[in-house]
Amino acid sequence: MSTARVALVTGSNKGIGFAVVRSLCKQFTGDVYLTARDPELGVAAVQSLQSEGLNPLFHQLDINDINSVRKVRDFMKEKYGGLDVLVNNAGIAFKVVEDTTPFGIQADVTLRTNFFATREICNELLPIIKPHGRVVNVSSLCSSMALKKCSPDLQAKFTSDTITEDELVKLMEKFVEDAKSGVHVQQGWPEWGYGVSKIGVTVLSRIQARRLKEERPQDRILLNACCPGWVRTDMAGPKATKSPDEGAITLVYLALLSAEADEPHGQFVIDKKVQNW
Repeated sequence: MSTARVALVTGSNKGIGFAVVRSLCKQFTGDVYLTARDPELGVAAVQSLQSEGLNPLFHQLDINDINSVRKVRDFMKEKYGGLDVLVNNAGIAFKVVEDTTPFGIQADVTLRTNFFATREICNELLPIIKPHGRVVNVSSLCSSMALKKCSPDLQAKFTSDTITEDELVKLMEKFVEDAKSGVHVQQGWPEWGYGVSKIGVTVLSRIQARRLKEERPQDRILLNACCPGWVRTDMAGPKATKSPDEGAITLVYLALLSAEADEPHGQFVIDKKVQNW
């Protein structure tokens, strides 16, 4: 088993994830894994960074495929005894204006990846996070914006300090059901699948952080959600204000919090600053 420290970034063959791998290769003392669904795209991304003099490693990972997730888990456990840094960056978004896909399908597909698959990978990988490990769940300012568009009842549920993971999952499932039935607005939801999916990620992060503090206090693992900002990627388009490298800054900051740090933990962070949720 290798004694090296190890970092893993999901969905990192392009965009913000790629920029996070680049930055970690320069700053993290240990092995850095770039991941992608498509091995060809992943290997090409690794070669691109190698041409810059960096040395990322590659592992195939499709967060929507539980077998793929478990292969990564088993590999990390066997080779490194666990994970030191996990950056959950993989996500999708429909083009709100241009895309004509029915809203119910958009809601289903978006939440399946952004919330349910992110939750699945956390369920598999959080148990192998080593002491002083760092976990970064990529959410979005859209989560705060979408929360404000929810009914007062839903807002109260999502901001509760005692909400459980099961309760959150039921709320996310209900949104998808309501969207498919065309009654989501009447039920207090916004017309915004991506925003709701990121509410799920932010709230899930708070729940996970609370559980880590209760179950593994001595390990001092720090887990946070963050927003990279409006970044020029395939998802956000060319008019966005930040480059991918600028978008990666907060993610890398949270991934590299010192071993002595006790906070932030269970927070929502933008531009390296904790935001009210």
